[in-house]
Order: sequence, then structure tokens, then C-alpha cells
Amino acid sequence: MRFTLLLSAALCAAAPAIAQTATPPESQVVDLSSKAIALRSVRGEGNATDKVAALYRKALIDAGWKAAEIEIVPLDDTAYFIATWKGKNPALGPIVISAHMDVVDAKPEDWKRDPFTPVVENGYLYGRGASDTKFDTVQAMVAVMELRKSGYVPERSIVLAFSGDEETTMITSRAIAERLKGARLVLNVDGASGALDEASGKPAFWSWQGAEKTYADYVLEVTNAGGHSSTPRDENAIVQLSGALGRIGAHHFTPEVNDITRDYFTKAAAFVSDPLLAAAMRAFAADPTDKAAIAVLRGNPAYVGKIATTCVPTMASAGHGRNALPQRATANVNCRIFPGHTREEVRAELEKVAAEPAMTIREIDPEYTTDAPASPYDEAFVGAATRAIHGAFGKVPVVAAQASGASDSMWYRALGVPSYGASGTFMRESDDFSHGLDERVPLGNIAKSLEYYRLLLTELTSK
Repeated sequence: MRFTLLLSAALCAAAPAIAQTATPPESQVVDLSSKAIALRSVRGEGNATDKVAALYRKALIDAGWKAAEIEIVPLDDTAYFIATWKGKNPALGPIVISAHMDVVDAKPEDWKRDPFTPVVENGYLYGRGASDTKFDTVQAMVAVMELRKSGYVPERSIVLAFSGDEETTMITSRAIAERLKGARLVLNVDGASGALDEASGKPAFWSWQGAEKTYADYVLEVTNAGGHSSTPRDENAIVQLSGALGRIGAHHFTPEVNDITRDYFTKAAAFVSDPLLAAAMRAFAADPTDKAAIAVLRGNPAYVGKIATTCVPTMASAGHGRNALPQRATANVNCRIFPGHTREEVRAELEKVAAEPAMTIREIDPEYTTDAPASPYDEAFVGAATRAIHGAFGKVPVVAAQASGASDSMWYRALGVPSYGASGTFMRESDDFSHGLDERVPLGNIAKSLEYYRLLLTELTSK
């Protein structure tokens, strides 16, 4: 009851474009996204990912889908979701719409608003999963529902494929990709692909994502005999590990570009308000060894991950008593690897940089990630996406992009299935709080986003 009243009040208090003039599909996007956010779909005890899947299943059935067209498959402590709208020609590879139902955990005491109580305020939907990626998932799903209601019959099948552990082990992500390896291509709606101008809030440019960096975790460990803290010795596991972490933290991997990032830096620079940053983007695209440009890009959190492999210590543990020399010190270093480099290559470079003979370094959970090449430049996809964006949002510039993080796309790409980030959501860079506090997504462009999906899917599935 509390959730129902809160959501009702929130919707009434939302921006006029949402509360007063919303069409039924727009209202459904907000309502269904809010209900999904209220379900704590986090790996571990109380994981509600299966309930998110059930929520989506009910929405599709209420829209006229048959129960037999929808699968919810339990796996480990989560589940994955596959809904298939069969096309007229089963011999054609389907178009897959990929997303994930799980979210990163959030501590309510750290937030201004409870992360699992959705709130609509000043034209934004707040809550864990708002931007990563329950809103995007629902928006694409509602667009498919509306397309089917319209009487359109696709030549190719359309498959909604939502994983249940993209933020953790990716076991379901891998299973789904294996099942759908005969797909024509994948449209991954995980994350915003459109940029809003910081000042005006109008669409500045839209990017399709054709590649992403490889995710890898490495454990660094130093062990020795330890002893009494009153008799210190030269070898101290904490000191040795700390020195290695300091050297790794200060290390920069060689900056580089590929066709996708060069296109991004060259074109997106035109929409950056900071002239110094814009100039650095253009200079780096022209010469990735330009030290001045590199310094500017490294100094900006939004761009440092776009220019090279990055590795950063994220966890550390050491010692067994306040009055004892440590027998063991360990740390985790998380890396996002630029396409074209292997995980073993990066491990070897970390080992060299650490320069600590007493330390071991090994990759952990390698089965939860994979090396994946960039998707090819597909004229059919890029053309269709460009026409769809222009049809829905006007002549917005279209830019290729490479993701700094990892997504379900890597599992498809590793199997040779082209996968493209292609969300219809637009947001300001300053509003991107994915994985962070007070996560939110703007609601002002839902109608245009639904139109984008209608145009894109109609073109891609008509032949």
C-alpha cells in the first residue's frame, strides 16, 4: 500500500509532460519501470530478479502475448527471461533486444531517497536501476508491445532477452547468448546512448556502441611468516603489497584509438562545451601520442576510460591481529581492457609494474568474462538506427562509441553475433549516476524513444 500511494503521488507530482499529457504507453513505461525498481534484484539473499521477470511476463500477457511465448528460466540464485515474437520467416536470424534485470546493490542509509522506493520528481525517475537498466528495458519492451498491438507482423522474429546477473557473474548472460547465437544482430539497450546538452537539455548527439572493454579482476597476494609486532623485520606483507599497489595506481597503460573511438572523439568533440576538452578530443583522435591531449583526457573521469586500458585497486585485506606482523596481504585490482589486448597480457604488465618478487598475481573468476572483438560496421544497422533516430528526434548527429564498461554484448560478440548498444534514452552526462548514489533517468523523451524503437525494429525486421 505504501508503494502504491507513493508512486501515485509521485506520478501526480511529476513534470507536466509526464503527468498531464502522457499517452497510455508513456504512462506504462513509468509505471512498469517504477514497479521493477521497487524489486531488489540483487545477487544473494532475497534476490528478486525472478519477480522482475514475472512482472515483465505479466505485462506482455496483458498486452496479448501467449504464455507459451515467454520463458523464465531459473539459474543459480537468479533467472533469465526470453520472450519470442515469431516472424513470418523462421529461416531468418532474429533481432534480439538485450538488457538485464539485476542491479548493483545500494545502501539506503547512503541515499537521499530509498534506492528501492521509486520516486518521480522534477521530470526524473529516481531509484536503483533507473538508468542501469530497468527503465531502458521497459521502454524497449513497451515499444515492442505497441508494435505488436498495431498489427505489424515482422518478417524476422523479435526476441526480448533479459539476463539476471549481468552485474555479477554473467552466468545467465552467457547462457542466453549461447541459445541465441543464430541471431541476425543484437540491440543492447543497457545504458543511455543519447547525450542531452547540459544547458538546454535538448538532444545533442546519439551514439551507437560497437565495442566495449574486457572486464578482468586480478588478486595480488604477499605472504610471509609473520611474527610478533614488537620484533619487526624488513619483510612486511602489508608494506610490500602497499608499494606494489602504489606503483600500479600510478601506472598508465599506453593510450590508443581504433576506428570506433577515433570516430567518437572526432565527432563528439563538436558537442562538448569545454573548448579545452574538445580540442584534446580532436588532437587525440589525430595523434594518440599527443601528451597534452592525453593529460586533459586522463584528468576527466568521463574520458579516461575511453583512451586506454585502466586498472585500479578496488579492495584490500591484510593482517590477523593488531599486535602481530601480517602473514598475508591481498588486494583486488579491477581492469577494463582496451579491445585487442588479452587478459594474460594485462596480467603480465601488472606483474612487471608491481615489481614485487614476493607478490603473486592471478586472474580470478575468468569464466565470468570473455575476450570479445568489436562488432563490425554494419551498414544495415547503422543506416536503420540513423534513420530511426532522425525520424524520432530530428537531425541529431550520430556517432560511433566504445563502452568503457562491460555488458552482455561481449558474450554475443565472442560467438560472432554482432551486438550494438542502441538505447533510445537521452540524458545529460552530469545526470549519469549508474552504480552510484541517487541514480536517476530523465522522463521527457519517452514518446520519442518509443517512436525510435518502432522505426528501428520495423526496418530491421521487415527483410
